[in-house]
Amino acid sequence: MKQVAIIGAGLGGLAASIKLASQGFKVDVYEKNSYPGGKMMPLTMGTYNFDFGPNTMTMPEVFDTVFTEAGVNPRDYFEWIKLDHHTRNIDHDGSSFLMSTDANVMIKQFEKLDPYAAKHYDQYLSEVDRLYRLSKTSFFPRMFTSWQDYLSPSLFQAVLKVRPLEKMNHFHERFFKNPLVLKAFNRYSTYIGSSPYLSPATFAMIGYLEMVQGVYYIKGGNTTLARAMEKLAIELGVTFHFETPVTKIHMRSNRAEKVEIEDGVVHDVDEVIVNGDLLEVYPSLVAEEHRPSFRDADVTTLSPSISAFVIMVGLSKKLDFIHHQVYFSKDYRKEFKELFDGIWPEDPTIYISNSSYTDSAVSPDGDNLFILVNAPPTGKQSEVSIEDYKERIYNKLERYGLPIRKHKVVEKIIGPNEIKNRFHAYRGALYGISSNSLRNSFLRPSNQSKDIKNIYFAGGSTHPGGGSPMVVISGSNVAKHIISQTLS
Repeated sequence: MKQVAIIGAGLGGLAASIKLASQGFKVDVYEKNSYPGGKMMPLTMGTYNFDFGPNTMTMPEVFDTVFTEAGVNPRDYFEWIKLDHHTRNIDHDGSSFLMSTDANVMIKQFEKLDPYAAKHYDQYLSEVDRLYRLSKTSFFPRMFTSWQDYLSPSLFQAVLKVRPLEKMNHFHERFFKNPLVLKAFNRYSTYIGSSPYLSPATFAMIGYLEMVQGVYYIKGGNTTLARAMEKLAIELGVTFHFETPVTKIHMRSNRAEKVEIEDGVVHDVDEVIVNGDLLEVYPSLVAEEHRPSFRDADVTTLSPSISAFVIMVGLSKKLDFIHHQVYFSKDYRKEFKELFDGIWPEDPTIYISNSSYTDSAVSPDGDNLFILVNAPPTGKQSEVSIEDYKERIYNKLERYGLPIRKHKVVEKIIGPNEIKNRFHAYRGALYGISSNSLRNSFLRPSNQSKDIKNIYFAGGSTHPGGGSPMVVISGSNVAKHIISQTLS
């Protein structure tokens, strides 16, 4: 029986552990934190329960497949709730519209707000459907374990068909003219930690996920998913070691031979999956001499995604919040330029999730607001006072008639430095590497080490990219590869 060590109990590591254990592998998962899920972190303050992330769930079939392929019914472990009318978008001038999977609802709003969009929305849906299906068949299943994978004629043809040279904003301008509508659809770039003015139009496929497939929430909180995956993994024989950081991977003849945990104990391994930020974790665990294809200097050439400034606040009452809402900055292009110049935006766009709107049990005494604004990654940031920035956000919301301070009961702030330290995230980036260039969009680091063939990677900093579904796909792909290599 092969022994697999998974470093990190994020969604990618959990998915890999389930797949491997269901096929008879002996799996140990080592996690520095006290819970499963990685950035899918639960937080409870009194009667208020929060999901640090993700707050928007898409591609439910990806998560369900992890369970069905292990021979169980996912509904025995967790329950999806679909949000048909899911996101209220509000501009600086007070104009607004509601995003919905019902195309008629969208078109009716566009007829007043953006007549051009009303006429072109069906065309938009057809195009993002095409982008998604090409990506699903041509990119998601691959691991790019060797350079020959990049030379596949079918892959080359697929790349040419997904608008790699067009920017997301330019793509959206084909279908939408109203500034608020453009901002709302351009916000999809933040799902991969990037700028809509720099990232390829390929990622506009996210619109298919939200506007056709739909936005979902998991009953009891999205972090319920991680606990459900942990439960299944344990049933299959996976052993979890929480609050157990791995400090070193021992090498022998260019193979990983042992993993060493914080107390100095070492464990033999046949395969290692690193489920963490590739840029931060891999160099910290493997000496540079063993990874000539991934030197320390190489890390600095890769642009990190944006980070985040998060306020989780429980209120004494219900205000005018639905499940998801976004309060946009006046100059969206300027905001992204500031972010990638290392400047905290002067006028930040504010995203708020209020899961108690859908599921009152998670916060029975009032709104449980997850407030997020995009922040520059650490290392080259301008100086900012965390308290002052929080007050700036509250002031902006008060201008929209939302008196957060007046009704505040509990509050917790998490900024880029805590994200960096808590999750071992390179420069506090939420999504690993940004997709602001063709290289980082289509040539992301492989899921397998080029130098150490029994070390694999799962997570947002490797292929196929950031976001919970992609992370799960990466873990599943790695597990399937290890299984196939074992059986061959």
